Amino acid sequence: MSRFVRASKYRHVFGQAAKKEHGYDNVKVSGSAWDTNLVSASGRYISVNWNASGGGAFAILPLPSPFAAVPNFPHKLPDVIPLARSHTAPVLDTDWSPHNDSIVASGGEDGKVMIWKVESSAFEDWGQDHWVPEDFDPVARIDASPRKIGQVLFHPTASNVLASASSEHTVKLWDLADTDRPRSVLTGHSDTIQCLAFNPTGTLMATTCRDKKLRLFDPRTGGEAVRITEAHGGIKGARVVWMGDLDKIATTGFSKMSDRQVSIWEAGGLGSVKTITIDQSAGVVMPFWSDNGILFLAGKGDGNIRYYEYESDSLFALAEHKSPDPQRGICFLPRRALNVSDCEIARAYKVSGSSVEPIAFIVPRKADSFQSDIYPAAASSESSLSASEFFAGKTAPLKLVSLENGAVFNGAQSTSTPSAPAPAQTHAPASTAFSAPPPVTKAVTMPTHVPQTPVLLRSESAPVPRPASPISESPVILTPPTQVDDEGKTTVLEAEVDRLNSELRAAREKIRNMELQVEGLKANARKAAQALMEA
Repeated sequence: MSRFVRASKYRHVFGQAAKKEHGYDNVKVSGSAWDTNLVSASGRYISVNWNASGGGAFAILPLPSPFAAVPNFPHKLPDVIPLARSHTAPVLDTDWSPHNDSIVASGGEDGKVMIWKVESSAFEDWGQDHWVPEDFDPVARIDASPRKIGQVLFHPTASNVLASASSEHTVKLWDLADTDRPRSVLTGHSDTIQCLAFNPTGTLMATTCRDKKLRLFDPRTGGEAVRITEAHGGIKGARVVWMGDLDKIATTGFSKMSDRQVSIWEAGGLGSVKTITIDQSAGVVMPFWSDNGILFLAGKGDGNIRYYEYESDSLFALAEHKSPDPQRGICFLPRRALNVSDCEIARAYKVSGSSVEPIAFIVPRKADSFQSDIYPAAASSESSLSASEFFAGKTAPLKLVSLENGAVFNGAQSTSTPSAPAPAQTHAPASTAFSAPPPVTKAVTMPTHVPQTPVLLRSESAPVPRPASPISESPVILTPPTQVDDEGKTTVLEAEVDRLNSELRAAREKIRNMELQVEGLKANARKAAQALMEA
């Protein structure tokens, strides 16, 4: 074993639960068995799926802070509060617009998607003697499906673009300025869609499904997936989250033996990078990514929240926030709304029993100035595209905001695109090193224990076409050498890569043997020292 400790700014991150009066109590959480997070947050409000009679509803509440109580607002909610009630069946999911903290979308068992706008005046005089609760009204209604809507998700860069997943096993993308018909329909799922996630620029969408497959779509083109691979072997709920601009995808799910797992996938071809087993609990694991390079994992029914730092294609366990109260649902606050003066790098909102509890994840530092090394730029509330520009094929990078001075600037263009939008195909299971891309390219990859950066080689006999799909128009980063025009040179390069891989495996084997020898010598020395003391 190595005697060196891996350097990390986040080694001592800890979760600080709010005082009881800083959260919300008497929360009547929905009893629906649908697998959802139950809660969602913007920079100003939270929404909670509510247990309401006479149809479906969810609550909209001011954003609580782990550091102070909500001003002029009761922490114990009245028995009757204003609700968003227009659904005729239970609300299954809500999502806040990343470009407007007052806009929230909801989807329900009635097959409707509704858009709501929250006015700050809605929370004046709450709980006072003369106060009369008035329910929220939607500003738009969409007949999204004849069957239930299980997930809704706003686009990260284009304003007024919303995705909805239904029990028809399709994902529909909507322009909220014209909801008469969906602008794009993603098909090919053979069972219930369990989760969906956009990449940072919204040019790709990943989904998990009850058929145990991970799919990658071009959301503008629609139709079948451009990449498919076998994900987790168990049938229980699987979740997916995009790992920022790292061109990686993280999924959680269950193995065939019901072990809870987390897997990392290469975004371009859905090649498996790493899979680790967490434990054997039964609750679905909800993953959340922070641009600090930290992956948070919260299991339903667990009292703890684990968090890992991602580095060099490996997940390094940092610590876990422990609580005696099991969580039914959880969400994370957009990073642009964090409290940087308290070195808060992430904030969770945990639904437990009849309460909503804020949890701040803090780097323990004593400093009065802004800590730039732990605060990379966050996603801004400014959109990069209009809905019409997005569906016309235009691509723009995510706009970022500095957490130090609030300056807004363009981020880097995402490069996580498949090399060509080939017809949907089933790739090898998650245990394989890399799935082959379309025939026009040839992938040379490292073994599974080596960081997998495919070297794409181009053949003279198979010129690469230029598809019209937006998914293939973004540049694909090639590692040197970028092109090899001679077949003989291609063969030589492949042989050289194989030789280097073999030498690397041999070197790592020698290192492991030497570590074992060192451990053996240490054990013998301890025994000898103990024998001398006893003598």
